[in-house]
Amino acid sequence: MASARPLFARPHRQYALKFVVIAEGSDLGEIRSSGRDPVNTKRADEDTAGPVMLTPQQALWLELMQFYIREAWLLDERKLKEWLDLFTDDVVYFLPRRKNVPRREAHRELTPLGDLAILEEDKRYLEMRVARLDTGMAWAEDPPSRTRHLIGNLEATPLENGEVEARTAFLVYRSHLETDHQLLSGCREDLLRKVDGAWKVARRTIVLDANVLLDKNLSVFL
Repeated sequence: MASARPLFARPHRQYALKFVVIAEGSDLGEIRSSGRDPVNTKRADEDTAGPVMLTPQQALWLELMQFYIREAWLLDERKLKEWLDLFTDDVVYFLPRRKNVPRREAHRELTPLGDLAILEEDKRYLEMRVARLDTGMAWAEDPPSRTRHLIGNLEATPLENGEVEARTAFLVYRSHLETDHQLLSGCREDLLRKVDGAWKVARRTIVLDANVLLDKNLSVFL
């Protein structure tokens, strides 16, 4: 006997979105008269959605959001050697200390580069941290932690030299063994640079919302 069809079942239809990047200062009237109407709502094929108009800034945002989503999955799936490839050879990976200061001294809240910090690492040191996980001597990560990186609130500012300043907010949940749990929140300020056609992080500053870490260790990457 055939199974009953759900009462509110509807046929599914797939749509393919076409993105059109409009250069800054372009005349939409000229684009329409040329037959390339990016906002035409009529579909030649009912299974194909009309093109979506994007500015260069919006296209950059989508490109970088895909970059950060991929990075989050690499970390959560423990593909740390692939994660290292997302950084330039001269990267600075910086996690300053955060201090409680009066409002009038807000400029002192974060310690600068070269001062006492939680982390101040280069590419070589990041590679050493990743390699250490396979030695059997990294007791804080053996068995390994289970993590979930959630990234959002992306802001991207292109620079004249082709690099991009990007800022994101993050939530990182970590579960280790049976009872250890950790929740970290904050923001990341990145300098992104294209190397051989791919975006890479040339500088990362991680600012935690908490100024005191009450956990046993900080053994995961942010």
